Amino acid sequence: MSMQWNLDQLRVFVAVAEQRSFSAVARQQRKAQSAISSAIAMLEDDLGVSLFERSSGRQPSLTEAGDALLEEAREVLRQCERLNGRAMAMVRGQEAQLRVAQDEAMPYQALVESFGALAEQFPSLEVQLTSAAQGEVSRKLVERRADLGLLFYHDEIPEALERRVLGSVEMVTVCGVNHPLAAQSRVNCQQLAQHRQLLMSTQTSVYPGSEPASPQVWRADSFYVMAEWLVRDLGWAWLPRHVVQYSAYQGLMVELDSEWTPPALVVELVWRRDEPLGPAARWLAERFAIHLRAIGGKSR
Repeated sequence: MSMQWNLDQLRVFVAVAEQRSFSAVARQQRKAQSAISSAIAMLEDDLGVSLFERSSGRQPSLTEAGDALLEEAREVLRQCERLNGRAMAMVRGQEAQLRVAQDEAMPYQALVESFGALAEQFPSLEVQLTSAAQGEVSRKLVERRADLGLLFYHDEIPEALERRVLGSVEMVTVCGVNHPLAAQSRVNCQQLAQHRQLLMSTQTSVYPGSEPASPQVWRADSFYVMAEWLVRDLGWAWLPRHVVQYSAYQGLMVELDSEWTPPALVVELVWRRDEPLGPAARWLAERFAIHLRAIGGKSR
């Protein structure tokens, strides 16, 4: 079987499958509808299978074979974006500017130390760092307002982005030193439910442990605001290990041995698939991963 199909035909196939309309794809690609239909027909011919059911007057729907091949087609197109991106990176060499968007709750110390090392390694690099709430980081990348994102894992990562796990940050149950719970050697869920809980709340966030464990709750959109409330004995909270270790809170918080703690926050590096990371971005990511592991090592 000879492989005569081309990437344009694959793009048309994926577009029709996603929009369920030959005419919409024709308008979008500024082609005649007959050109779209014939691209699909030629692709079916080359592959030897029929991709769409074509009953008159209905939206095109995928056949079983079409459904099975759709993800393969998407992966071929993704691979092409990666290939183009790699080639572009080779042509460009080291980037002149690096725009980093980070979740505002990223481990601050690890970030600062990583950027310190970056300045030594790439002295001519121009850097721009923005902090944003969870969903905003990936939006900045999609809109090309950032080159590199650091965020906590969540499911709604847009299709145009690649992701890589860098490490994780442990969550701990804490209260202020003068809070009634501070005297307990171990706390269970019933005891926690008797006191006000301070909870993370952002519009788009899916941080682990965003479900309340107490009927009385105060919410803030920053772990550092929660920490300020905590040291004033306004409640107990689940906080990331690095916030508890922050120098300003030393001696003001008690870590509770708790029956349940949310799973660790997974830190991910995110970037656009069609614009791969340059040497400075890759180097920064490696440094940050090393500092994250150090935070994990210091726990306990």
